[in-house]
Amino acid sequence: MTPLLLLLFFLSFTVGSASTSAGENLDTPKANLIRYWNKEVKNNHAKPTFLLSKASPLSAVDAARFTKLAAQNALSSQFPAICPTANLLCFPDSSPTLQELISHPNAVNFRNIWRQQGIFFRESMLKKGKVMPMPDIKDKMPERSFLPRSISSKLPFSTLKISELKKIFHAGDNSTMETMIVKSLSECEKAPSLGETKRCVGSAEDMIDFAISVLGRNIAVRSTENVQGSKQNIMIGSVKGINGGKVMQIVSCHQTLLPYLLYSCHSVPKRQVLAKSRLATGFSRIILSGQLLTSPYAPRSILARAL
Repeated sequence: MTPLLLLLFFLSFTVGSASTSAGENLDTPKANLIRYWNKEVKNNHAKPTFLLSKASPLSAVDAARFTKLAAQNALSSQFPAICPTANLLCFPDSSPTLQELISHPNAVNFRNIWRQQGIFFRESMLKKGKVMPMPDIKDKMPERSFLPRSISSKLPFSTLKISELKKIFHAGDNSTMETMIVKSLSECEKAPSLGETKRCVGSAEDMIDFAISVLGRNIAVRSTENVQGSKQNIMIGSVKGINGGKVMQIVSCHQTLLPYLLYSCHSVPKRQVLAKSRLATGFSRIILSGQLLTSPYAPRSILARAL
């Protein structure tokens, strides 16, 4: 049976196999994640290397210590210590490029959307040998890792408790960190569109759970292999429909800015997923997700007008 898909966009990692490395403590967050995937996902496909690479780098000892502090609502005092150890975004005010990312978190400036060729296209345009412009697909988000679920689940991730969240991450008033928190909470608490199922996930385990709740346990993870050809004209080598090109249900996940890795995941009906190879810049696969039904969108929305 063909597995359903969990897609992660604006990433450039390769799907492959992964296993607990020799000598790795069996209680590290990464080892726990591998066991969780093996337990919850029911197929024999290779484990998603890129997803596992985003597991928390904390040691078993540090993970247990910070989990205890989170349970005691005492993480704030240790944030300077946990931040670099857990590969979090520690000092956002020192990065001027973050202001643009906060304004346009998905790296798309919608005011200039019509100047960005290659974002919207019809399936009929995807023909072998055709030259097409590729938009900027480089991941501009700062490097971060997931928090272990034992920690992320204890954070007060709610607009009603924003003062507590600001305290944990040492976010001063009118700071870049505060803006990140406010915008992420707003995005995550926004009501879903008609026919959409959505959830923000702050751990890899939460992402797996959401995908399973929508798609069932036979899932596969796909992403674009690399960003070669970004912002260039590329020649299409071949186009292959995932699941034979049949309409299928998928879960798409996009990064959202917070000190730890947070994804906004959603699922809408009637999607078609294609794998496109490009010739002009060397072989690699680009994963494309096509919206087949635009009626849930406002008649004057960018997507509806583009199609």
